[in-house]
Amino acid sequence: MRVRPEAERNVKNWIKIEGRERRHKIIRKKIIGTKERPRLSVYRSLSHFYAQVIDDVEGKTLVAVSTLSPDVKELIKKDAGNVKGAVALGTTLAEMCKKQGVTKVVFDRSGYLYHGRIKALAEAARKGGLQF
Repeated sequence: MRVRPEAERNVKNWIKIEGRERRHKIIRKKIIGTKERPRLSVYRSLSHFYAQVIDDVEGKTLVAVSTLSPDVKELIKKDAGNVKGAVALGTTLAEMCKKQGVTKVVFDRSGYLYHGRIKALAEAARKGGLQF
């Protein structure tokens, strides 16, 4: 029996998502954010990018920013889901962390490969002054 091409694509996409979620669980077992060194977690959708700095011990989000935030939206215009948007998000995140007094973080890539937008965000945050 032959599988329809669109159904095959859905299965491949599902397998890809399941793999990322599995990798994310493995990473989260090892990475814990503390008050001195909180966790920088990222989420990537097709059209936007989200990042937050989390203290896992107290269960509080210290800084949260996305490409939908007004500060970042001014910088990127229509480049929210690509590398330019990730760079703008990384620099804005670093500035906001400095205001909160956070300089060292643990990077949680959430199961995504360290490539493309994830890498661009990480390097921009490092240039902005975050250490990880």
